[in-house]
Amino acid sequence: MKSTVETLSPTRVRLAIEVPFVELEPSLKKAYREIGQQIQIPGFRKGKVPPAIIDQRVGRGTVLNEAVQEAIPQNILSAVREHDLKTLGRPEVEITEFNDGDSLNFTAEVDVRPEITVPDLTSIEVTVDELQVGDSEIDEQVTNLRERFATLKTVERPAAEGDYVQIDLRATVDGEEVPGGSASNISHEVGSKQLLPGLDEAVVGLSAGEDTTFTTQLVGGDFAGRDADVVVTVRTVKEKELPELDDDFAQMASEFDTIEELRNDLRERVTRGKRVEQIYAARDKALEQLVEAADVPAPEGVVRDEVESRKQAMVDQLERIGASLEDYLAAEEKTEEQIDAELTEAATQGVKVQLLLDTLADAEDVQVSDDEFGHEIVHRAQRAGMAPQQYYDQLVRSGAAGAVFGDVRRGKALAAVMERITIKDSAGAEVSLDALREAGEQEHAHEH
Repeated sequence: MKSTVETLSPTRVRLAIEVPFVELEPSLKKAYREIGQQIQIPGFRKGKVPPAIIDQRVGRGTVLNEAVQEAIPQNILSAVREHDLKTLGRPEVEITEFNDGDSLNFTAEVDVRPEITVPDLTSIEVTVDELQVGDSEIDEQVTNLRERFATLKTVERPAAEGDYVQIDLRATVDGEEVPGGSASNISHEVGSKQLLPGLDEAVVGLSAGEDTTFTTQLVGGDFAGRDADVVVTVRTVKEKELPELDDDFAQMASEFDTIEELRNDLRERVTRGKRVEQIYAARDKALEQLVEAADVPAPEGVVRDEVESRKQAMVDQLERIGASLEDYLAAEEKTEEQIDAELTEAATQGVKVQLLLDTLADAEDVQVSDDEFGHEIVHRAQRAGMAPQQYYDQLVRSGAAGAVFGDVRRGKALAAVMERITIKDSAGAEVSLDALREAGEQEHAHEH
């Protein structure tokens, strides 16, 4: 095999590869063997069909094509090693010349990792919001906790926003009952807009035993898009009673004896959450600065594949909730071109960050231990609701284990970034990474 490499851009090369016919012989023999296993010809045992008969029945061209398809990836790999290229993504192959008995000539365009000079990390300074926790934020946390321990009490008065009502519904279109348009004894929070448009407005002012009719547009079924008349009957009206804000409430809602202790704990939790937000903000800003300072180029092919992958994941997620991309575009009032542009922008930045962290990991000679890799597998398996071994086996089968390993290595490189940069808040005070790390660990512990 002979090969030459031509640089098309800082992130893309074209390999021109020539493979003498004699070097295709092993692939050719393998192709005959595999095709011979797949066809049955009277008078010959399976797998014992002579090449001449296979040429006659299947065609020499088919065999040559199979041999070439097997030989191309092997020869690309050899050329990549020979020229010491760090390739990314899938190569685009074009056969330029091939005749039976002659050399195979083809080109392979492939993205490569660009040469990146990482700036001095200690020169990077980022500013994050000052950490402030107001009493109103703690009040909001306490209110949310009270809401969770609220009770419902039946009242003899018309329904108002915030009340809970038990209702019956019956929908008709031009006097004809809508299939599946009736329901009895549904519990509904007035003002939550969880059910039909117009229902909340209709229910306000109704007492138990009263009914009214309102008009709403149907979104599904045989009458989709048509206006329906809906009779709503209120069975009961209940108001929400929040518990008294005293020490008894603290003992009921938490492990604390007094409301003061409960408020202090909530303040600590809110503070911890904001410290975690600071660490994420510092990380994002530092990476943005580094990518810009290093002028990292983004390989087009890798970005294209990443956009396709992200878009497919988006479509799959929408399908899981019974929606389509068209529904999403309509709800967001965006075109598919706008979504593609947003995905491209995000994928481009993501790919640049990966390249930067890979370069840094190489420069720092970052190693990943079996324990660190295993810990990440266990963590991801938990998130996916799978047994770690089952998750790992699936990764190996899909060829994605290397990508997870790369993520862990990049994570360690990112930790090195965070150790060396300067983080200040908007008031000019230096933010300690120890405090941030402790907050992150506690938050992580709370997740589990």
